[in-house]
Amino acid sequence: MIYEPPDLDSFQKPSLSVVRALTLPLRLYFPTKSFGLEHIKPHGRYLFVGNHTIYGGLDWPLLIAEVYEKTGLFLRSLADHAHFEVPLWRLYVHRLGVVHGTRKNCTYLMERNEPILVYPGGTREICKRKGEEYRLTWKKRTGFVEMAILHRYAIVPFASVGPDHAYTILWDANDILQSWIGRWLTRTGVVSEYLRGGDVIPPISRGVAFTPCPRPEPFYFSFARPISTAAFRGKLPSAQKVWTFRERVAQAIYKEIERMLAYREQDADRGLVRRWLSEI
Repeated sequence: MIYEPPDLDSFQKPSLSVVRALTLPLRLYFPTKSFGLEHIKPHGRYLFVGNHTIYGGLDWPLLIAEVYEKTGLFLRSLADHAHFEVPLWRLYVHRLGVVHGTRKNCTYLMERNEPILVYPGGTREICKRKGEEYRLTWKKRTGFVEMAILHRYAIVPFASVGPDHAYTILWDANDILQSWIGRWLTRTGVVSEYLRGGDVIPPISRGVAFTPCPRPEPFYFSFARPISTAAFRGKLPSAQKVWTFRERVAQAIYKEIERMLAYREQDADRGLVRRWLSEI
């Protein structure tokens, strides 16, 4: 039976104290720093667009809490339907404002001027391959730009740095597909029918030492200045102009990633223990 999340009309925005309580374990384990939120207006119409990190479940709750506390904006997240198929987890993500990532739901939220969080890389970007740390995997997707233009939303590019350091990938989707199990799954059609050609095969990783426990890395969020879509006046331009705008957003994210990676190396607050754990 497919789980249907509560109707969007019935959602009640949680208080900041509730959000802080829901994210407390993460905040204790992953200390968080944010930069650039002074550019965000409390009542702006924003689509926050950033890089998805490995496994995709560690940083977005902290980002929501950080933005809520610093700006008063409670971000509604567009997510893969798979989040709503996991018992308990689906209740958690719903409480934090997550909805199915469809154009219909995005339109609903934008018509009500809700600030929105989206990761265009989706599941493929969290199922990282070796060497894809802090890399965008957006393929040909431009839908987020089109929605922002049509609804006159400004796009806020942001970077999330830290989570991809919490794990070391041992075997990625390529390794798994080349194994006897992967070859068997390919022959039986499972890979093409259920695993999106291998895009949704998560990597097998290790965290602290050789355990699945993630390293207690500090998380760094950096927000670029909002990029206005006002010049388009709510009308879609040519496909080429949409693509150019998309690439502008991507480059802004990469710039923030580079800044945070450099900051991380010099951050004295990381402490000796966290630095040591990040190396084992």
